[in-house]
Amino acid sequence: QVQLVESGGGLVQAGGSLRLSCAFSGRTFSNYAMGWFRQAPGKEREFVAAISQSAGSTSYADSVKGRFTISRDNAKNLVYLQMNSLKPEDTAVYYCAAVGPSYIDYVRTKEAEYDYWGQGTQVTVSS
Repeated sequence: QVQLVESGGGLVQAGGSLRLSCAFSGRTFSNYAMGWFRQAPGKEREFVAAISQSAGSTSYADSVKGRFTISRDNAKNLVYLQMNSLKPEDTAVYYCAAVGPSYIDYVRTKEAEYDYWGQGTQVTVSS
């Protein structure tokens, strides 16, 4: 089965940067579309960013567009979320998710569309 393990979370000051990583195992990574979601205290989990199997397509939530970048390395079975210009409202547990397998390239932005989830990594942005 697919396993996802996030890393890279931590405490950072507003305006700072963090890079989250998600390690994928158990199946052929390049056949899975990937996404990042987050859940702040007292709020529902929300979409952050997504990337297609080949990395040819990406999608971002409006709240992070221009500040966050999703990427993947299909040779290393890793997906990344580079987060710049962080704000206190970015504080949340960040989850990596996968959907597939498929030989068709696509991005998915809805939580219900994903099949596999990591355990999450905490990101805290102080003001």
